[in-house]
Amino acid sequence: MTRAFLAILRRDLALSLGAGGGAGLGVVFFLCVITVVPFAVGPDLALLARIGPAILWIGALLASLIGLERLFTADVEDGSLDNLTLSALPLELVAAAKGLAHWLATGLPLVIAAPVLALMLNLEPAAIAAVVATLLVGTPAVTFLGLIGAAFAGAFRRGGLLIAVLVIPLAIPVLIFAVSATTSAVTGPVPFGTPFRVLLGLALFALVLGPVAAAAALRAARG
Repeated sequence: MTRAFLAILRRDLALSLGAGGGAGLGVVFFLCVITVVPFAVGPDLALLARIGPAILWIGALLASLIGLERLFTADVEDGSLDNLTLSALPLELVAAAKGLAHWLATGLPLVIAAPVLALMLNLEPAAIAAVVATLLVGTPAVTFLGLIGAAFAGAFRRGGLLIAVLVIPLAIPVLIFAVSATTSAVTGPVPFGTPFRVLLGLALFALVLGPVAAAAALRAARG
């Protein structure tokens, strides 16, 4: 099973990086959000520093959705999903491998780019470190929750809008506790660890829920 899991991971990672919708497009979209918002807010550096973590997280949340609509669609169209369903690897682990590949191609570059983009928002070093920590924990949660929308989009031939409608409400708690943890690291009075532990719990819940729900959606569509 491990070899099959790693084979799917390598395959999807290569497809994500080579399809023009992986790391590059996600980081460019992230950069566009971080660049445009300060123009709308104005030259108030203190205000930018206060809302900077929320801006970074909203940009990362939206950028993480890029490419999710193709996660299962291509496999459904060319029949690969039928072969994967009949393989020894459970469909839940197939979905988990695809989610991990998508995060490595799209989510991880966002985490790497965040410290540089945070400088544009006048964030302090403590806030930058907190944003990176929350993104490292929270973006996998967004990706694995996105598996649910991606499975419905692939199984029922719907576009990326369905993913946004399904995933963004599910990701709101992740966004709330991620921004709360970052704010706590800078201003308090709640310790950083309190909302961060809740965020970690949400991420672990998403890592379990996402593949299971995605596999159930795919089976329901085939049945």
